[in-house]
This record gives sequence, structure tokens and C-alpha cells, in this order.
Amino acid sequence: MESTAVKEYTYKDFASDQEVRWCPGCDDYVILRAMQKALPEMGVKKEDVVFISGIGCSSRFPYYMDTYGMHSIHGRAPAIATGVKLANPNLSVWVITGDGDAMAIGGNHFIHLLRRNVDLNIILFNNEIYGLTKGQFSPTSTVGLKTKSSPYGNTQPPFIPGELAIGAQARFFGRIGGNTPKEMTQIFIECEKFKGTSLIEVLQNCPIFNDGCFSQYTDKAVRADMQLFVEHGKPMIFGKERDKGLILNGLKLEVVTIGENGIKQEDLLIHNAKEQDPTLHQMLVRLRYPLVTGIIRSFDDITLEERQKEQTAEVKAKSSFMKVDDLFFSGDTYKVN
Repeated sequence: MESTAVKEYTYKDFASDQEVRWCPGCDDYVILRAMQKALPEMGVKKEDVVFISGIGCSSRFPYYMDTYGMHSIHGRAPAIATGVKLANPNLSVWVITGDGDAMAIGGNHFIHLLRRNVDLNIILFNNEIYGLTKGQFSPTSTVGLKTKSSPYGNTQPPFIPGELAIGAQARFFGRIGGNTPKEMTQIFIECEKFKGTSLIEVLQNCPIFNDGCFSQYTDKAVRADMQLFVEHGKPMIFGKERDKGLILNGLKLEVVTIGENGIKQEDLLIHNAKEQDPTLHQMLVRLRYPLVTGIIRSFDDITLEERQKEQTAEVKAKSSFMKVDDLFFSGDTYKVN
């Protein structure tokens, strides 16, 4: 009998022999290594791991992983990944995409994958620019950004990926800076544990075409004061001195300082990632001070595969046809000699 035990892997087991060709200083290297370090901790067989990418700098990813994978076409990775997962539900399927690939040409595929809740994982590399095609504005580029395609400044308001995702009924959404490999590795592991579509937005710097796009939040000198890393069941507290936090004031989130105006740590909001109602999760993804990172939403819900399995069982139970021939030869038939 074949053993079902998963062998012990190291990150080297998931690194291919291909030369990694991203620009020096790109956070893509961090994401790649974080994934290679996370996979050995997931308890998944190497031959059961599949990476599907679209088009863009991020989409070189499958070449650099020693797993199954496909570098597909622009914006269509979610459709192909859905087919892979439905064909073999035992696989650990990962979609690798960028802000342009996912939310411009691939926008419909992206939102409907989240809506359907297919049991797979999406890593969204967001650098607020088109990097592979040399610096055009993307759906997440800020207003006023001067690019190759907006030399006088971008005039189009950007998507907030988390807001778009939760609006599309995403059950799992997380966000992490591209220069925090330890936290990123752990979040990737949590993605794999989640049953349903998990989406992680990585705030990924592009040193060539949009350098410093998230530096006001991700630079080590300011990170503690500008980011709130949330954890389920723990108070929403941040700051170098761990003295800042969030409370709900009416219908708005408010930053408060512990010790001022009678505020105690017990007054701070406790993060509930598992809440079905996405209202507070939406408020958290929209907040810009502090920028909320970590797993913001993780709501367990029935998956598309489970819905289809239930429906198939119900139809079979009521059907008078046990095999295809029963259907073909039912009702009025005739024979051609």
C-alpha cells in the first residue's frame, strides 16, 4: 500500500533550477522565498501543489517553483485555476497575479472567483503600476501619479483591493508588506489551512517604475507607528510604544492613545476576523492611518465544490437514470438499419 505520509521538505525542495530574473531590489524575491519557506510547513505533498499565473512580473513565479504550474494568459489565471481545482479537489492550487492582471483585464474573473468561494489561494502582488510593460498606471495607481501613460498625472481613482474583494463576498482577505518575510510566511500557511478562496494582498515595491509606493507604511523606521497588524481575538493596538489603538466612534474608526482621556487597553476593539458581517472588515481595509495588515477577514463558509457535490447527490438520488444508456434509450427511440 502506498504511504500517504508527507515527507519532510525544506525550502530548497521548492526552488527550481531556473535563474530568477526580477529587477534587483524587487520585493518579488521576498515573496518567492516566503512561499518556499511556507510550503514545507503546510503538510502538503510537493506533487499536489500547483501555481497558476497570468501575465506580469509576478507571473514568472511558476518558473521559479519546483512544483506543477502554468504561466497562463493575461487576467485568466482564476478561470484556469478554478478548472484545475474542480478537476482535482485534492490539489493545493495557488493563483499568482498582479494588480493590473487581476483587476484590469482580469477583473471579472477575479471577483467571480471570490464570489464562488472555490477552495484555492490568491497572492496579489500590488505595486500600483504595470512593471512588465515598463510603467503604465494600473487600477491601483494613486491619483496624480505620473507614469508612461499618464505623463501629466493619473486622473482615475484607484481600487482598494480589499474593498473590492470583500464587496465580491471574499471570505478570507489579508494584507502584508512586501518587506516582512516572517509574517508573510505565516500568512501563506494560514491561507492553505483556510477552506475557501483566500486572498492575500502583498504591498510590493517596484524599485524601477514606482519606487517607494508604500514606503510611508512599510519602511522600518515608520512601520510600527503606521501599520496595525491585526490578529484574531486580540486588541487592535499598534505603535512603537504599543500605546495606540482603535475604537469605534459612531460609524467611524478612531485612533486613540492609551492613558489619554481615560482610555484603557480594555476599551480598544478586539479583532474578530471570523465575523460573517463584513461591515467592520470593510472599514479596516479602507483605513489609511493606521494601515491595517494581517488577516483582516477569515469567515468559514461553504465552498463551490461542496455546493456542487450536494447538488449532484440530490439530482442522483431523484434520477431514474443510473447510467448514460438509461438516458439515451428512455422515452421514444428508433433504430436506423
